[in-house]
Amino acid sequence: MTSSAKPIHIVGGGLAGCEAAWQIASAGMPVVLHEMRPVRGTEAHLTDGLAELVCSNSFRSDDAANNAVGLLHEEMRRAGSLIMRAADAHKLPAGGALAVDRHGFSAAVQQTLLGHPLVELKREEVAGLPPAEWDSVIVATGPLTSPALADAIRRESGEESLAFFDAIAPIVHVESIDRSIAWKQSRYDKGGPAGDGADYLNCPLNKEEYEAFVAALLAGEKTEFKEWETSTPYFDGCLPIEVMAARGPDTLRWGPMKPVGLRDPRTGRRPWAVVQLRQDNALGTLWNIVGFQTKLKHGEQTRLFRTIPGLQGAEFARLGGLHRNTFLNSPRLLDATLRLRAMPRLRFAGQITGCEGYVESAAVGLMTGRFAAAERLGLAPVAPPSTTAMGALLGHITGGADATTFQPMNVNFGLFPPIEGTLRGKERKQALSARALRDVDRWLAPTPLAAE
Repeated sequence: MTSSAKPIHIVGGGLAGCEAAWQIASAGMPVVLHEMRPVRGTEAHLTDGLAELVCSNSFRSDDAANNAVGLLHEEMRRAGSLIMRAADAHKLPAGGALAVDRHGFSAAVQQTLLGHPLVELKREEVAGLPPAEWDSVIVATGPLTSPALADAIRRESGEESLAFFDAIAPIVHVESIDRSIAWKQSRYDKGGPAGDGADYLNCPLNKEEYEAFVAALLAGEKTEFKEWETSTPYFDGCLPIEVMAARGPDTLRWGPMKPVGLRDPRTGRRPWAVVQLRQDNALGTLWNIVGFQTKLKHGEQTRLFRTIPGLQGAEFARLGGLHRNTFLNSPRLLDATLRLRAMPRLRFAGQITGCEGYVESAAVGLMTGRFAAAERLGLAPVAPPSTTAMGALLGHITGGADATTFQPMNVNFGLFPPIEGTLRGKERKQALSARALRDVDRWLAPTPLAAE
């Protein structure tokens, strides 16, 4: 195919939109990518770069044999994912996780897309429904969809959009961390794709320090919600630390502050609790506080986080924040290839579909781009098998979940069809992963986009 074909339009230049654009262009179809930044900013983005990572810089586990998100990584690599290519090229030490230099990652995605002859980038807001002459559109506007477009989608679908709050973790300048207290170690000394088993900086707390921290956290002044935000639920996978702390005095100690697999070299013992920091950029100058999403006011954050041993002199490159995420009731509104039932020329991708996480968003973008390209080529889009990570995630979004209680979901082995036999634990996960990779290879084999 050539650029003379009618283009497919993508609204939104985040991970999902960029991945969809890459899949479409790779299939030989022209694509126009519409990104409203910097014409219109958002509450969370700091740059106008494509595929900006606004929260953590971690793509989570890269273990394809034992972890569902690691399996999703591998499936996407086999499908020619641009997001995974850029992540692999800009990975940082992070234990068993795949963490990336956020600036290098975003720049690589943008440079690659803009270098493709079939990709056109337009810096403009799509305010309202896309024009009728756009006969194939992917809406990948993510959790920060512009109000005009969100209202238009709501009117067209006849459904009220759901929403939740997503909190942003703070980032610390590494030279301001007291290394006489903080030490480098991954839990159980586990190495990862770019690490050596000592990839986190650990700040230990004893029982009294931990209890004082939790008490101050609960008493700290929080960001006030606007009236229309007060009933919006949080996503359990990304709770602010003060919300977790309110669930019980030991919740943090067995959550983001769990000390298991760690030993303080000063005492030779496991601390009562620990705060971990993970490298956030390629230079190693910035480290984010793992799991410390928060809605504390900025002054409270600075005061409270400096009570953590090792962070008493911390200088912050970015403090935590909070923004509202919107998503569709996808099981009710979208068909099996992510088209809006009420207007099939519109497809949706990324977090607006109700998936959660960078990799999941990009994976939905990958599938949506392939579906749209297949249609443009005159082929019937074929979804990945439900036994694959991509297929399991797609199935959950488009009908596997209960529409009356639908909430955002990370990929996990609980979404996969059961495997025969009585395997349990690690053996079961490995069997599910092996089956998934066999099936995704078969799905990709006949043609890049559809079955024979």
